[in-house]
Amino acid sequence: MREPAKTFEDLIVWQKAHQFVLEVYEITGKFPQHEIYGLTSQFRRAAVSIAANIAEGFKKRGNADKRRFLNISQGSLEECRYFLILTRDLGYDEVTKSQDRMTEVSKLLEAYSKAILNNKP
Repeated sequence: MREPAKTFEDLIVWQKAHQFVLEVYEITGKFPQHEIYGLTSQFRRAAVSIAANIAEGFKKRGNADKRRFLNISQGSLEECRYFLILTRDLGYDEVTKSQDRMTEVSKLLEAYSKAILNNKP
C-alpha cells in the first residue's frame, strides 16, 4: 500500500498538473506577440490555477473545503480544454500531446475528488 502524501508535491495528480502547466508555458511561448495580454495570459493563468488549487486544497482540513478547491481545479481544466481548441484552430501550435496530458489530469482529479468524497470523517 502507498504511503499517504505528506505534501501536495507527493500527489500524482499535482505532479501531472504541474507538467501540464509547463507544457502550457512552452506552447504559449510560441504565440504571436499580440497575444501576450490576451490568450497567452489567460491560458497560463487557467493552467496554473489547476495545480495551485490542488495544492491549496491539500492543506484544507475539511473534506468539503478540499472538494471545493478540487472543483475549482476542474473548472480551470475545462477552461484550458477550450484554450487548447482555440490554439489549434488559430494554427498557433499542435496540441494533441497537451490534450492527452490534460485528459490524464482530468481523470486523476476526478479519482482524487471521489476518494475524498468517500473518505467520510
